[in-house]
Amino acid sequence: MSWDVLRYAAFPAGDAGGNPAGVVLDARGMTDEEMLATAAEVGFSETAFLFPAESSAHGREGASQAQVRFFSPLAEVPFCGHATIATAVAHAERHGAGRLDLLTRGGLVPVHTRDEGGRTVATLTSVEPSVEPMPSDVLGATLEALGWSAGVLDDALPPHVGFAGNHHPVLALSNRRALAGLDYDYAALAALMAAHGWTTMQLVHRERPDLFHARNPFPPGGVVEDPATGAAAAALGGYLRALDLVPPSRRVTIRQGEDMGRPSLLLVDVPEQGGIDVTGAATQL
Repeated sequence: MSWDVLRYAAFPAGDAGGNPAGVVLDARGMTDEEMLATAAEVGFSETAFLFPAESSAHGREGASQAQVRFFSPLAEVPFCGHATIATAVAHAERHGAGRLDLLTRGGLVPVHTRDEGGRTVATLTSVEPSVEPMPSDVLGATLEALGWSAGVLDDALPPHVGFAGNHHPVLALSNRRALAGLDYDYAALAALMAAHGWTTMQLVHRERPDLFHARNPFPPGGVVEDPATGAAAAALGGYLRALDLVPPSRRVTIRQGEDMGRPSLLLVDVPEQGGIDVTGAATQL
Protein backbone atom coordinates (compact mmCIF):
# COMPACT_ATOMS: atom_id res chain seq x y z
CA MET A 1 0.00 0.00 0.00
CA SER A 2 1.24 3.51 -0.80
CA TRP A 3 0.45 6.78 0.94
CA ASP A 4 0.20 10.23 -0.59
CA VAL A 5 3.10 12.41 0.58
CA LEU A 6 2.69 16.16 0.19
CA ARG A 7 5.68 18.47 0.28
CA TYR A 8 5.48 21.95 1.82
CA ALA A 9 7.98 24.64 2.81
CA ALA A 10 7.09 26.15 6.19
CA PHE A 11 7.96 29.67 7.39
CA PRO A 12 9.14 30.99 4.00
CA ALA A 13 10.45 34.55 3.93
CA GLY A 14 10.86 34.49 0.16
CA ASP A 15 10.09 32.39 -2.90
CA ALA A 16 12.93 29.95 -2.21
CA GLY A 17 12.81 30.12 1.56
CA GLY A 18 11.37 28.09 4.40
CA ASN A 19 11.99 24.60 5.72
CA PRO A 20 10.68 21.69 3.61
CA ALA A 21 8.52 19.09 5.34
CA GLY A 22 6.74 16.00 4.16
CA VAL A 23 3.07 15.68 5.11
CA VAL A 24 0.91 12.56 5.03
CA LEU A 25 -2.63 13.75 5.78
CA ASP A 26 -4.01 10.25 6.35
CA ALA A 27 -1.45 7.81 7.74
CA ARG A 28 -3.95 5.34 9.18
CA GLY A 29 -2.57 1.84 8.77
CA MET A 30 1.08 2.87 8.57
CA THR A 31 3.55 1.10 10.83
CA ASP A 32 6.47 2.77 12.59
CA GLU A 33 8.84 1.12 10.11
CA GLU A 34 6.84 2.41 7.15
CA MET A 35 6.77 5.95 8.54
CA LEU A 36 10.53 5.95 9.16
CA ALA A 37 11.19 4.54 5.69
CA THR A 38 8.92 7.17 4.12
CA ALA A 39 10.66 9.98 6.01
CA ALA A 40 14.05 8.67 4.88
CA GLU A 41 12.84 8.48 1.27
CA VAL A 42 11.42 12.03 1.39
CA GLY A 43 14.75 13.18 2.83
CA PHE A 44 13.54 16.36 4.55
CA SER A 45 14.43 17.10 8.16
CA GLU A 46 10.95 15.90 9.19
CA THR A 47 7.84 14.34 7.75
CA ALA A 48 4.52 14.56 9.61
CA PHE A 49 2.05 11.66 9.67
CA LEU A 50 -1.52 12.58 10.52
CA PHE A 51 -4.00 10.11 12.00
CA PRO A 52 -7.43 11.79 11.73
CA ALA A 53 -9.95 11.16 14.48
CA GLU A 54 -13.32 9.65 13.67
CA SER A 55 -15.69 12.22 12.13
CA SER A 56 -17.65 12.41 15.39
CA ALA A 57 -14.55 13.28 17.46
CA HIS A 58 -13.67 16.90 17.95
CA GLY A 59 -11.18 18.82 20.04
CA ARG A 60 -11.95 21.73 22.29
CA GLU A 61 -14.29 24.44 21.01
CA GLY A 62 -15.45 22.21 18.17
CA ALA A 63 -12.00 21.99 16.59
CA SER A 64 -10.98 19.12 14.33
CA GLN A 65 -8.72 16.67 16.09
CA ALA A 66 -5.98 14.31 14.96
CA GLN A 67 -2.95 12.47 16.26
CA VAL A 68 0.31 13.39 14.56
CA ARG A 69 3.73 11.79 14.61
CA PHE A 70 6.97 13.24 13.30
CA PHE A 71 9.91 11.34 11.81
CA SER A 72 13.29 12.59 10.68
CA PRO A 73 15.23 10.40 8.22
CA LEU A 74 16.85 8.74 11.26
CA ALA A 75 14.30 8.62 14.09
CA GLU A 76 10.98 9.75 15.51
CA VAL A 77 10.89 13.10 17.34
CA PRO A 78 8.17 14.08 19.84
CA PHE A 79 7.36 17.43 18.24
CA CYS A 80 8.29 19.41 15.14
CA GLY A 81 7.14 22.98 14.71
CA HIS A 82 7.74 23.53 11.01
CA ALA A 83 6.08 20.22 10.07
CA THR A 84 3.13 21.20 12.32
CA ILE A 85 2.70 24.46 10.39
CA ALA A 86 3.01 22.59 7.08
CA THR A 87 0.45 19.99 8.18
CA ALA A 88 -2.04 22.59 9.38
CA VAL A 89 -1.79 24.57 6.14
CA ALA A 90 -2.12 21.45 3.99
CA HIS A 91 -5.15 20.37 6.03
CA ALA A 92 -6.76 23.83 5.83
CA GLU A 93 -6.29 24.02 2.06
CA ARG A 94 -8.24 20.79 1.69
CA HIS A 95 -10.75 20.93 4.55
CA GLY A 96 -11.08 24.61 5.38
CA ALA A 97 -9.36 26.96 7.81
CA GLY A 98 -10.05 26.95 11.53
CA ARG A 99 -8.71 25.19 14.57
CA LEU A 100 -6.97 21.81 14.45
CA ASP A 101 -6.04 20.11 17.73
CA LEU A 102 -2.95 17.98 17.19
CA LEU A 103 -2.14 15.26 19.69
CA THR A 104 1.65 14.98 19.54
CA ARG A 105 4.00 12.72 21.50
CA GLY A 106 4.99 15.90 23.34
CA GLY A 107 1.43 16.93 24.27
CA LEU A 108 -1.59 18.72 22.82
CA VAL A 109 -0.73 21.44 20.28
CA PRO A 110 -3.67 23.54 19.00
CA VAL A 111 -3.13 25.18 15.59
CA HIS A 112 -5.26 27.98 14.14
CA THR A 113 -5.26 28.58 10.38
CA ARG A 114 -6.60 31.59 8.50
CA ASP A 115 -6.33 33.39 5.18
CA GLU A 116 -4.07 36.45 5.05
CA GLY A 117 -3.84 38.17 1.69
CA GLY A 118 -4.59 35.05 -0.29
CA ARG A 119 -2.23 32.70 1.56
CA THR A 120 -2.92 30.38 4.46
CA VAL A 121 -1.15 31.24 7.71
CA ALA A 122 -0.99 29.02 10.78
CA THR A 123 -0.34 29.69 14.47
CA LEU A 124 0.62 26.84 16.77
CA THR A 125 0.49 27.05 20.56
CA SER A 126 3.22 25.01 22.21
CA VAL A 127 2.96 22.97 25.36
CA GLU A 128 3.96 24.76 28.58
CA PRO A 129 7.63 25.75 28.18
CA SER A 130 10.40 25.42 30.73
CA VAL A 131 14.08 26.35 30.97
CA GLU A 132 17.08 25.34 33.02
CA PRO A 133 20.64 26.72 33.14
CA MET A 134 23.27 24.83 31.20
CA PRO A 135 25.96 23.38 33.50
CA SER A 136 29.42 24.85 32.92
CA ASP A 137 31.01 21.52 31.91
CA VAL A 138 28.24 20.85 29.37
CA LEU A 139 28.59 24.39 28.03
CA GLY A 140 32.33 23.89 27.63
CA ALA A 141 31.87 20.68 25.66
CA THR A 142 29.19 22.35 23.51
CA LEU A 143 31.39 25.32 22.69
CA GLU A 144 34.25 22.99 21.80
CA ALA A 145 32.05 21.03 19.38
CA LEU A 146 30.88 24.30 17.82
CA GLY A 147 34.45 25.58 17.50
CA TRP A 148 33.75 28.65 19.64
CA SER A 149 35.23 30.16 22.76
CA ALA A 150 33.20 31.61 25.64
CA GLY A 151 34.17 35.07 24.42
CA VAL A 152 31.67 34.91 21.54
CA LEU A 153 28.69 34.61 23.91
CA ASP A 154 26.33 37.47 24.76
CA ASP A 155 26.54 37.95 28.54
CA ALA A 156 23.04 39.46 28.58
CA LEU A 157 21.54 36.17 27.35
CA PRO A 158 23.02 33.36 29.48
CA PRO A 159 23.12 29.78 28.15
CA HIS A 160 20.09 27.69 29.07
CA VAL A 161 18.28 24.62 27.79
CA GLY A 162 14.75 25.50 26.71
CA PHE A 163 11.81 23.15 26.30
CA ALA A 164 8.51 23.59 24.45
CA GLY A 165 7.92 20.05 23.22
CA ASN A 166 11.60 19.22 22.67
CA HIS A 167 14.79 20.28 24.44
CA HIS A 168 16.90 22.94 22.69
CA PRO A 169 20.02 24.56 24.17
CA VAL A 170 19.84 28.33 23.69
CA LEU A 171 23.21 29.98 23.04
CA ALA A 172 23.30 33.70 22.21
CA LEU A 173 26.24 35.23 20.36
CA SER A 174 27.41 38.79 20.77
CA ASN A 175 27.87 39.43 17.04
CA ARG A 176 26.20 38.37 13.82
CA ARG A 177 29.48 37.44 12.08
CA ALA A 178 30.17 34.63 14.52
CA LEU A 179 26.74 33.16 13.83
CA ALA A 180 27.21 33.48 10.07
CA GLY A 181 30.54 31.65 10.33
CA LEU A 182 29.08 28.53 11.98
CA ASP A 183 31.17 25.47 11.04
CA TYR A 184 30.88 22.77 13.68
CA ASP A 185 32.20 19.27 14.39
CA TYR A 186 29.23 17.16 13.27
CA ALA A 187 30.24 13.92 14.99
CA ALA A 188 31.14 15.62 18.27
CA LEU A 189 27.94 17.67 18.40
CA ALA A 190 25.81 14.67 17.41
CA ALA A 191 27.25 12.62 20.27
CA LEU A 192 26.78 15.46 22.76
CA MET A 193 23.17 16.08 21.72
CA ALA A 194 22.36 12.37 21.89
CA ALA A 195 23.83 12.15 25.39
CA HIS A 196 21.65 15.02 26.63
CA GLY A 197 18.47 14.38 24.64
CA TRP A 198 18.64 17.66 22.70
CA THR A 199 16.76 17.93 19.39
CA THR A 200 18.30 21.02 17.76
CA MET A 201 20.60 23.80 18.93
CA GLN A 202 19.02 27.26 19.09
CA LEU A 203 22.00 29.50 18.22
CA VAL A 204 20.95 33.14 18.09
CA HIS A 205 22.12 36.72 17.79
CA ARG A 206 19.84 39.44 19.17
CA GLU A 207 19.85 42.42 16.80
CA ARG A 208 17.29 44.25 18.94
CA PRO A 209 14.88 43.16 21.69
CA ASP A 210 12.24 42.03 19.20
CA LEU A 211 14.48 40.65 16.40
CA PHE A 212 16.69 37.56 16.52
CA HIS A 213 18.81 35.81 13.90
CA ALA A 214 18.97 32.04 14.41
CA ARG A 215 20.75 28.93 13.19
CA ASN A 216 19.78 25.39 14.23
CA PRO A 217 22.15 22.42 13.86
CA PHE A 218 20.16 19.16 13.77
CA PRO A 219 22.59 16.18 13.85
CA PRO A 220 20.10 13.92 15.71
CA GLY A 221 17.92 14.02 12.60
CA GLY A 222 20.80 13.42 10.22
CA VAL A 223 20.62 17.04 9.07
CA VAL A 224 23.47 19.54 9.30
CA GLU A 225 21.14 22.51 9.76
CA ASP A 226 17.44 23.36 9.81
CA PRO A 227 16.45 26.53 7.89
CA ALA A 228 13.37 27.13 10.11
CA THR A 229 12.63 25.50 13.46
CA GLY A 230 9.25 26.19 15.06
CA ALA A 231 9.89 24.04 18.14
CA ALA A 232 13.13 25.89 18.88
CA ALA A 233 11.37 29.21 18.29
CA ALA A 234 8.80 28.27 20.95
CA ALA A 235 11.61 27.23 23.29
CA LEU A 236 13.26 30.62 22.73
CA GLY A 237 9.99 32.34 23.60
CA GLY A 238 9.81 30.39 26.86
CA TYR A 239 13.44 31.25 27.58
CA LEU A 240 12.83 34.97 27.06
CA ARG A 241 9.80 34.90 29.36
CA ALA A 242 11.60 32.98 32.10
CA LEU A 243 14.53 35.42 32.02
CA ASP A 244 12.24 38.48 31.83
CA LEU A 245 13.60 39.47 28.40
CA VAL A 246 10.31 39.69 26.48
CA PRO A 247 9.94 43.01 24.55
CA PRO A 248 6.98 45.29 25.39
CA SER A 249 5.14 44.15 22.25
CA ARG A 250 5.45 40.56 23.50
CA ARG A 251 6.27 39.56 19.90
CA VAL A 252 9.67 38.43 18.68
CA THR A 253 10.64 37.97 15.04
CA ILE A 254 13.15 35.26 14.20
CA ARG A 255 15.02 35.32 10.91
CA GLN A 256 16.54 31.95 10.14
CA GLY A 257 17.99 30.14 7.13
CA GLU A 258 19.54 33.25 5.60
CA ASP A 259 23.08 31.88 5.91
CA MET A 260 22.12 28.70 4.05
CA GLY A 261 20.16 30.37 1.24
CA ARG A 262 16.67 29.52 2.53
CA PRO A 263 15.43 32.70 4.26
CA SER A 264 12.73 31.95 6.80
CA LEU A 265 10.51 34.09 9.00
CA LEU A 266 9.01 32.98 12.32
CA LEU A 267 6.79 35.19 14.47
CA VAL A 268 6.79 34.31 18.18
CA ASP A 269 4.18 35.73 20.55
CA VAL A 270 4.89 35.31 24.26
CA PRO A 271 1.83 35.52 26.53
CA GLU A 272 2.26 36.13 30.23
CA GLN A 273 1.56 32.46 30.91
CA GLY A 274 0.84 29.23 29.08
CA GLY A 275 2.17 27.97 25.76
CA ILE A 276 4.12 30.02 23.24
CA ASP A 277 2.50 31.00 19.92
CA VAL A 278 4.54 30.53 16.72
CA THR A 279 3.14 31.82 13.42
CA GLY A 280 4.15 31.26 9.83
CA ALA A 281 2.97 30.47 6.34
CA ALA A 282 3.61 27.35 4.26
CA THR A 283 3.69 26.84 0.49
CA GLN A 284 3.33 23.59 -1.42
CA LEU A 285 6.43 22.53 -3.32
